[in-house]
Amino acid sequence: MDNPAIIFPGQGAQTVGMGRSLVEAMPSCADRFTEASDILGFDLAKVCFEGPEEELTRSDRAQPAIFVVSMIAWEALRERTGVEATAVAGLSSGEWAALCAAGVVCFEDAIRILEVRGRVMQEACQQGEGGMLGVIGLEDDICAEIAREAGIEVANYNSPGQVVLSGSQEGVAVAESIAKERGARRALPLPVAGAFHSSLMKPAADAFSEYLANVTFRAPAIPVLSNVTGLPHEGVSDIREKMGEQITGSVQWVKNTRWLAENGYITLVECGPGKVLSGLVKRIDKTVSVHNVNDSGSLDTTAEALANQNG
Repeated sequence: MDNPAIIFPGQGAQTVGMGRSLVEAMPSCADRFTEASDILGFDLAKVCFEGPEEELTRSDRAQPAIFVVSMIAWEALRERTGVEATAVAGLSSGEWAALCAAGVVCFEDAIRILEVRGRVMQEACQQGEGGMLGVIGLEDDICAEIAREAGIEVANYNSPGQVVLSGSQEGVAVAESIAKERGARRALPLPVAGAFHSSLMKPAADAFSEYLANVTFRAPAIPVLSNVTGLPHEGVSDIREKMGEQITGSVQWVKNTRWLAENGYITLVECGPGKVLSGLVKRIDKTVSVHNVNDSGSLDTTAEALANQNG
């Protein structure tokens, strides 16, 4: 069996009930929730399975929660099929799941890292009044120009024709108006707590970088794509630096996906809640085969598809 590249979603993918069917189908997955709950000091499985949604959407809850569900999805796929990742990538906080899957950080350290990351980002949101704007139907350079005119920044290059802008609420409102004038198919403020991936997150990035200075990293066993550069991380020092920068930098998901496709990684599996990345990948490069594992049903479907693909 040819081994796929594995991709992991980030904050925003969370949904009440996530992870439950995987635990029911493969009870060994429950151990990861127990480990994470012991570290975090609250019942993570209960938050994932039962909510309430307001708690699950908090950055300091959502980020470790999505990570755990992503890792049990990946581990369930490995256990079911025997596949191993050939390369990994993740969107925003999902990059930490990619780093864990590549052996850069252990599961326990990743939980602590994401608790800190979520907490400092939540605090930065509470300190300022920021927002984000999804823009669909305009070229990247036009979106970047709109951001400059409105005094905000590009947060995410998600797919061709889908860009997210981030900054002050006033700037987001100005950008929304300009985008509609320039012919955007859609320009919608997003239901988020703050201006992620913008300079308004600098207090969070500074605090997080300080925390990362004392974290042990190991060299990745396989290529891990960086959101900041769009290219594979170059080593431990590069990872430490770029993961701090990632909080304020633009997420280069289009470049991540194109690098994978151009370097022969033509089968991707999204592991974690939702199917957002699968949709983005299909819009970025139609030659790539993409599957997902987010519950027991999709685990069965993806395991069968990989077996048939390689049969």
